[in-house]
Amino acid sequence: MRDGKVLACGAAVLVLGTWAGGCGTTEAWYCPWDPEPGMKETPCLVNEEPVDGGDGADACSDAGPDAGDTCDASAGADLDSATAPGFDPALPQACSGQCVPRAPLGWSEPALLWIGPPDQAPDCPTSAPSVGYEGHADFTAAPHECPACQCDPPDASCELPVTWRAHASFPCDVPGAAETSFAAPDGWDGACTSMNAVAAGQLCDGALCAQSLEIPAPRVLPGTCAPRVVEVPGGPEEPGTSGDFATLARACTGTVVASCGDPGAICIPAPPAGDGAPPEEFLTCIHHEGEQDCPETYPDRHIFYADADDTRNCAPCSCAEPSGASCSILTSAFSDGACSQFVVGVVVSSEAPICSGIAPGTALGSKSASTVSLDPGTCAPTGGEPTGRVALRGAVTFCCRPEAVPEQTPT
Repeated sequence: MRDGKVLACGAAVLVLGTWAGGCGTTEAWYCPWDPEPGMKETPCLVNEEPVDGGDGADACSDAGPDAGDTCDASAGADLDSATAPGFDPALPQACSGQCVPRAPLGWSEPALLWIGPPDQAPDCPTSAPSVGYEGHADFTAAPHECPACQCDPPDASCELPVTWRAHASFPCDVPGAAETSFAAPDGWDGACTSMNAVAAGQLCDGALCAQSLEIPAPRVLPGTCAPRVVEVPGGPEEPGTSGDFATLARACTGTVVASCGDPGAICIPAPPAGDGAPPEEFLTCIHHEGEQDCPETYPDRHIFYADADDTRNCAPCSCAEPSGASCSILTSAFSDGACSQFVVGVVVSSEAPICSGIAPGTALGSKSASTVSLDPGTCAPTGGEPTGRVALRGAVTFCCRPEAVPEQTPT
């Protein structure tokens, strides 16, 4: 090679081999075996001397006395290093991208990272066309509202008292006064009954048995309350669908077989520049699984996640035991056995029993009762509170170079 030109034999010389010439330069030559019609088989000369280049050179040297032409340097072409003998594409060439510090042990090799809104994410640049990673950040969980819980009134009822008593005194609680049962049957529904009648003038320990009538307080049977859900506006909210990530991270990788002068540096693709670059710049970053601290060479820390597990929900509605219930009943006593000859009538509340005086010795032949009022009470609602949480999964740490990487012209 002289002045960057390949020495050629005539007009049909092709580049085939290189080696050191007599003047210490690398020269390429080839002389055709079979010249085209009208072309001489001309030997290649270096410094006016034939070059021993093997069979091709022998063919040129056999051209005869007419082969007096010398190789015309102006007939050569620029040497393409990619086709030159001795070129190995697997060997490092000069870095045409960017030289950056090597990643510490356990971290990935540097890659180009883009961070921004998902709907603005660019494709990977041609210098690093492969998507090596995609993750997310800035999970925006929509407000999680639970419906209100309420309880329907309990299905309460008023239980009629059955243990009526006649007392041989008034009031009923005189110590030592005899008591006589005037009880109704178990499970009594209040209908007229003559069970346990007390005859007129009946004596108890020498005193008239019926001088007052004690009627116990009725009892509220509370039943149960049915829970009820008051839906929030817009309907029920499904768990796991109430939020999204506001930021996308996309790491792009490519292969650069090139070397950097610094053994502590590595050649990687350079971020795109100029009109073809996206509005947001790519960063040069390394990454590691989990949440990690960043090394000094890549100090800017970013955490991204694979996805989010949204387990937020609402506790089911239920009701506490009823409270505040009350009822009252109208009770009546009759002297005959068919509830037609009225003796006494009184309203008895569930809050306390009652003792009603009657004419001493009056017959207590029958009785009846009916519910006058019933307040079933209320049940306090329980449940309906928010449960669960948003758990971000698959954390990855990216550590980036803080400075912008200037555009480099390929060499």
